[in-house]
Amino acid sequence: MSFKILIMGLPGSGKTYLAKELKKQLELLGKSVSWFNADEIREKYNDWDFSTEGRIRQSLRMSKLADEQLSDFVMCDFVAPLEVMRDNYKADITIWVDTISQGRFEDTNKLFTEPKLYDFRVTEKDCKKWARLILNSINNKS
Repeated sequence: MSFKILIMGLPGSGKTYLAKELKKQLELLGKSVSWFNADEIREKYNDWDFSTEGRIRQSLRMSKLADEQLSDFVMCDFVAPLEVMRDNYKADITIWVDTISQGRFEDTNKLFTEPKLYDFRVTEKDCKKWARLILNSINNKS
């Protein structure tokens, strides 16, 4: 079973940059990494429904895709604005990218609730620094 990482936060906060850097650093250590970006998955399934139901469906899809992987690590980066969406993913580590107060989409800003539980709260756009900190923690947990 893969070690599951959720990278969540508002659109434009830097989730994808952090995911790319974390993936690169894990692979440098010889780990296999699967990575799913929410926009790419929505495109693949042609599902652009951003209603609450559509967002929850997307979180279940991301979780299912993650659970099907055989890699050492699987990362999903998506907004996950609701607690139920974060719970659906069942991450071993949750990373909240909290670098902006508002994203590009007003409906997402209104829906977004700050997570009650997370392992990391990224507060600055420095993906190399945060990837190293997160990697150190992962090495201690996995």
